[in-house]
Amino acid sequence: MQKDLTGRVLATLAIGTLCFGTAVCQAETVNEDLGDMVVTAERMPSQRMSTPADVTVITAKQIEDNHYQTVGEALANVNGVVVTNGNANGDSEVVINGDQRVVVLVDGQRLNNDQGSMTRASVSLGMLPSVKNIERIEVVKGAGSALYGSDAVGGVVNIITRKGTKSETSVDLNTGSFKTHNYELTNQGSEQGWSWFVAAGLQKRGYFNYKGDNDSRTRMANSDYSNKSVSLRLDKQLSDNDSLRLNFNHKLADMGILGKAAGRRQKHNYNYGALTWNFKEQQPVKGFLRYFANYKSTDYQGKYDTHVQGVDYQNGWKLGPNNKLVAGAEWHQSESTNKQSGYENKKITTKAVFVQDTMRLTDKWFFVPGVRMDHHDAFGTHWTPKAAINYRADKQTKIYGSWGRVFKAPTADDMFYTDEMYGMYGNPHLKPESGHVETIGFTHEFSRKATLDASYFWSNIHDAIKWVYDPATLLTNAENVSREKKQGVQLSFTGRPSAHWSYDIGYSYIDTKTDGAKVLFYQPNGYRLGLHYHYDRWTANLLGRMGSGLDDNTYGCRHYAIWDFNTTYAATKNVDVYFKINNLTNKMYYLVPKSAYTGWYYPLQGRSFQLGIKVSF
Repeated sequence: MQKDLTGRVLATLAIGTLCFGTAVCQAETVNEDLGDMVVTAERMPSQRMSTPADVTVITAKQIEDNHYQTVGEALANVNGVVVTNGNANGDSEVVINGDQRVVVLVDGQRLNNDQGSMTRASVSLGMLPSVKNIERIEVVKGAGSALYGSDAVGGVVNIITRKGTKSETSVDLNTGSFKTHNYELTNQGSEQGWSWFVAAGLQKRGYFNYKGDNDSRTRMANSDYSNKSVSLRLDKQLSDNDSLRLNFNHKLADMGILGKAAGRRQKHNYNYGALTWNFKEQQPVKGFLRYFANYKSTDYQGKYDTHVQGVDYQNGWKLGPNNKLVAGAEWHQSESTNKQSGYENKKITTKAVFVQDTMRLTDKWFFVPGVRMDHHDAFGTHWTPKAAINYRADKQTKIYGSWGRVFKAPTADDMFYTDEMYGMYGNPHLKPESGHVETIGFTHEFSRKATLDASYFWSNIHDAIKWVYDPATLLTNAENVSREKKQGVQLSFTGRPSAHWSYDIGYSYIDTKTDGAKVLFYQPNGYRLGLHYHYDRWTANLLGRMGSGLDDNTYGCRHYAIWDFNTTYAATKNVDVYFKINNLTNKMYYLVPKSAYTGWYYPLQGRSFQLGIKVSF
C-alpha cells in the first residue's frame, strides 16, 4: 500500500511538472504585486498574496517599536500562537494551531533536536540569544512536513537575521521592577565585499512577584536568572551570484527553578552555528549548501545534552515564466545523553530528499504540489506529500487550501527516559506519529489600510505520543494513543484609519480530542488586540492577549486578560527613550497546566515596569 501511494505521488509530480512546465509557460504572464515577500512557505521568495498558506510576518520595526526582549515575547502577540513558560525561567515553547510540534529555524537552519522533552515540542525559545539581530520572523501555520520534515505539524517559525549594511553601533540599556537589568550592544558594517552584524547581551532579574491568593502580592521563590549571549553574522560576497555566510550564536543561562524546588538551579549552555554557501542569488530560485552544528547542554541535578550536526542542500530552477521548481537533500545526525535518566550517547541519523513545484496555472490559479522522503535510522522511511492551491479572485483577494501528510518521530526522551523517583518511563517500542493536516483560508485587502484574514484547519494524527499517568500503578509511561484530532478557526483584521493610528484584532478557537476525549488547552478561545499610535517623535502601543474557556482545576482560572503598554520618545535622531508596563492590570494568570508531580501552578510575573534608552552612533 505504501509503495502504491509513493508511486502515485511521484507519478503525479512528474506528469504535472512535464505538462505544466510547457503548458503553463503559455499562460498570460502577470506582473507580481508589490507587497510583503515571504520565503519560508515555499523555500523561495514569493508574494504573500500568491502563497497558499497562512503566513504572518513580524518585522524588525515591530520588534524595535515594542522593545521586545525575546522572540517569545514577539510571537506571543501573533493570533493563533501561544508561548508557554515551563517551570524554569526562560524556558518556553511555541504552540501554533494548538500544536507543540513546531519547527523553529534561524535563516533556515533547524534548531529542533532529537532529545526533545515530555511534551511534543523539541526546541526551547530560550536558546535564542537576542532579538537585536533579527530582520523579520515568518510564522507559517499548518502542515510543513513536505518541506521541513518531522515536527512541522502545527507550523514553522523562521527567524531571519539582519545583514550588516551601514556602519553603526548601538547600545540599549534598561532597568525595571524585580531588580531587572538588561544591557545589549550591537555593531554592524560593510566594507570591500564583507559585511557583519554582532550583538551581545546581558540580562539579569533578582526575583518576581505575582498576584497570589486574596489578591496578595506574592514573591516567587528562587525566580532569579542571569543570561549572557552573543550572536554573529558574517557575510562575504564572492560574486553577483555567490556569497558565503557564517552564523554563530552562544548563550549561557543560570536560573532558579520555580515552586517547591527551593534553592535548585538550572544552567543552560547553547551554541549553534552554520556556514552557508549561497548561489544563484540573482536568479528567481536561489540555492545553498550549508553545514551546521548545534550544541545544547543543561545542568539540573545532573547534565543532559544533545549535539546535532548536518548538511543541507537546496537548488531551484525556473522552468518557464510561470513554473518554479525547488529540490533539496538533507543529512542530520544527533547524539543525546541524559545519563541520570537512563541513557547515554544515543545516536539518531536522518536523511531526506524533497521536491516542490510552484505553478501559475492561469492568471488567477496557483498550484503547489510537493513530496518529501525522510529516512530515520530507527523508524525507516516516511513519505510526506502535499498539495496546495491558491486562487486570486482579484488583486486584493486570495482563497487558498492545502493538504499535507505529517509525521513526528519519537524523541530520545520518549524512548529512553527513566525517572525512578517520579515513576516516569520512556518506551523504546513507540511508533512515529503520523497523519494529515488541512487548511482553507481567505485574505481580502479592502484597501492598503485594511485587511481581513480568515482560516479553518483540521488535523488527524495517528499513534499520537502521550505521557500517560496511571493512577492504579502511580506510573507515567510514554504511549501511542489511537488518534488525536484538532480543529480550529482564526480571524484577524488589521487597519490604519489615519496616518497616526493603526490596530489589529484577532480571534482563534482550538478544539482537541484524543480518542474522542476532549483535551484541555491553554487557550480554547484566544483574543488579540493591538492599538498603535505614531506621531512626530512619539510611538505608543497597547497590546492585549486574552483567553477564555480554560479548565479551572488545570489552569487555576477560567479566563485571563494580559495587557502590555509601551511608549517611545525619539529624543534625537540617534537617541530613543522608552517605557514599558507588562501585565498592566496585575492579573493572576497561568499558561502552564498544574504540575501532576508537585501540585504547583507556575504563574507568570505580575505587573512590572521598565525604563530604557537606546543610543546609536
